[in-house]
Amino acid sequence: MKDPTNEIPVAIPAGRHMAVRTLTAPEPAPGLPRPSAPEYHVPVPPETAWDMGPSPRRTWAGRAGLFCVLMVQAVLSLRLHNTAAQDEALYLSAGHTLLDHLLRGTPVPTHYAGYFSGSPFLYPVLAALVDAWYGLTGARVLSLAFMLGATSLLYSLSRRLFNERVALAAAALFAVTQSTVVLGFFATFDAPAVFLLALAAWIVVRTGRSPLVAVLLAAPVAVLAAAVKYASALYLPTLVVLALLTARHHHGRKSVARALLLALGTGALLGLGLCFTDVIDGVRFTTTQRAHGTDSAVDLLGKSALWGGLMFLTACGGAVSYLRRGRMNESPAALRQSVPGRCRRGLLGLLLCGTALLAPAYQIHLAASISLNKHLGYGLLFAAPMAGVGLVRLVGAHFRHPQFGIVIWVVMLCMGLAQSAERFASWPRATHLETLKEYLTDGGRYLASTREIPMYYLRDRTSQDQWSSLYGIDYEGADGRRHTGPDGYRRAIADGWFDLVVLDGYATPEMDEVVAGALEGNEKYRLLAAVPFELSDGGGAYRIWVRR
Repeated sequence: MKDPTNEIPVAIPAGRHMAVRTLTAPEPAPGLPRPSAPEYHVPVPPETAWDMGPSPRRTWAGRAGLFCVLMVQAVLSLRLHNTAAQDEALYLSAGHTLLDHLLRGTPVPTHYAGYFSGSPFLYPVLAALVDAWYGLTGARVLSLAFMLGATSLLYSLSRRLFNERVALAAAALFAVTQSTVVLGFFATFDAPAVFLLALAAWIVVRTGRSPLVAVLLAAPVAVLAAAVKYASALYLPTLVVLALLTARHHHGRKSVARALLLALGTGALLGLGLCFTDVIDGVRFTTTQRAHGTDSAVDLLGKSALWGGLMFLTACGGAVSYLRRGRMNESPAALRQSVPGRCRRGLLGLLLCGTALLAPAYQIHLAASISLNKHLGYGLLFAAPMAGVGLVRLVGAHFRHPQFGIVIWVVMLCMGLAQSAERFASWPRATHLETLKEYLTDGGRYLASTREIPMYYLRDRTSQDQWSSLYGIDYEGADGRRHTGPDGYRRAIADGWFDLVVLDGYATPEMDEVVAGALEGNEKYRLLAAVPFELSDGGGAYRIWVRR
């Protein structure tokens, strides 16, 4: 009879892995004492040396990494500085006007819904509430909170689609892009719209294993994103297809019904919103029937490549790699796990990478580069998970080639730093406002190249209807006739209609020259001052005329 104490486990190489076999010690010779039982038994090693499943350690390590990414993103955005841009001043000024209308019933002098790129009663009112207490910096910090939230949601949905390493890589890449850094300190519709799109995508991915109707939770969030910024509607089809692909592995053919539910729910809410609000004119003016520009496709493609090309190429590399090999875990035991099929992997990569091309394609259709730098961030949000896959695959298993990932991230960081700083230096600082204050009077009429800036900063001294811009005029002259366009400005200046004229030569350079030509030699006006300012591509000066 064998003595169990004589059995000794020994690890012997067997193919790719270590196999554990038990060797039996030989019986002692007759007459010799039996050896005592060993005091230590070699434990049987597991097939792998690490745990494949989730653990508190992995969870907290991922959260710590995400916290570091968010801190980097916050620092990059908070380092930017300049006075309010034209868009910021417009939305904040409108928000204060609408807030006064809602609280005190004061009349609204302008139909904002007719030309705003988002509902004027959503973000502008919220930003004005913050601005009333904390000023422009507070409104910009609100945008930073939205963008940090978008990065956090991106991490969460990427972790659920792939794993923690991919999620951290996706968040780290997205956090340093030019669009993310700029929108994180820019008080416009874009930051809350990106956050709401990220939230809708997170809900779609998070409910992939839940009952089919759970996907309807994403419908109101997606519609709210489209209401905050009409251009967000361009990404609603992506959410619908994502609802199909993320449920296919768990629900099979029922995933088609899931996508239809989301499409019908989103469409119904959009229809109700268009029927019971007056935003349809704004949607047409800023989105569906927007005026075309003169920028060439080559120029727009070059700018798109400069601002988001490296991340897009990384995402494409990740999509190709994911198509070839679906396994996302280094553990050999992961070979036994089921992975999405090749077709689903290919469609997911095509969807996420293709979404990044929607903004450039739309801008090329419009032949206009305005807002391209901001709209690129919407698509990069969806491409970021695949970019995370690409970065992780470059680094390799067990961090075999970390230098590749470091180089890509550092290059993107440097580009984000330079491009965001250049963007914040692309509009003139409002250094002329102190000069204007002593010439403001009750009932005065003022003309400015960008009237939104003094409207916002001088709202306690002037009202909106006192300011005119160089984007259009409808002036009734002393002869009783209506004058528009350049002739309208010339006639108004000849009649001495404006008490103060401020030209910057930046927003509307052609019309600036028309007005400046009418002012020169006009005995009713005198040049008060020329206040210089610096831009990223040169400099200029505010030219201020006052009526004698």
